[in-house]
Amino acid sequence: MSDKHLSTQFDSELSAISTRVLEMGGLVESQVNQAIHALTEFSQEVATQVLQGEVRVNQLEIEIDRDLQTIIARRQPTARDLRLLIAISKTVGNLERVGDEAARIAHTVQRLIDVGVIGRMRMPITDLSFEASLATALLHRALDAFARLDTQQALQVLKQDHEIDQEFEGLMRKLITYMMEDPRTISASIDLVFVAKAIERIGDHAKNLAEQIIYIVKGKDVRHNSPDAVESLVR
Repeated sequence: MSDKHLSTQFDSELSAISTRVLEMGGLVESQVNQAIHALTEFSQEVATQVLQGEVRVNQLEIEIDRDLQTIIARRQPTARDLRLLIAISKTVGNLERVGDEAARIAHTVQRLIDVGVIGRMRMPITDLSFEASLATALLHRALDAFARLDTQQALQVLKQDHEIDQEFEGLMRKLITYMMEDPRTISASIDLVFVAKAIERIGDHAKNLAEQIIYIVKGKDVRHNSPDAVESLVR
């Protein structure tokens, strides 16, 4: 079998895996949007849909990992191709964890509905919704950058991550004030602290996706670098 034919087969396999990663990314993005909708509308039904979607996300993670292992065993890829496969594996892992955070939010929504504190928690939930809008936008941009292997768009994700961190810190201060002013909200406020942290982690995972895109395209590990340092590295 010619080297050209082997190369064409390898490219086809990589394309198929990339398509499945994007499918997984779309499912995870939908999960996050549904989880936030369930939170803002206090919808038990939508929260249940989020948890049902987790099954398919987990299944895709296992299938993609299995395909990656098969390619590595069969093709024995060179250093550059192996780097790509490792980066895709890490991307899949980050997407699965985003799905976990969405499920965590959905579980919290169900608990808040069960204890019946909806009316008193409207204000902090509105603030959470804003933090969530920043995180979902960042996730969407990271997935779009992966689809295009666009390092400049990935760089923008890294630059915008701090906005979610700042919003998270502001939310913590507001929730602490809420608990001090009305002790009846302490239990629900603690639940919302975990929701805020889950949203903040979604932003972190989007940032991790962006770093993997830069690694795929440029071959440079930019983790633990400031956005300005990364920008100079990818020029």
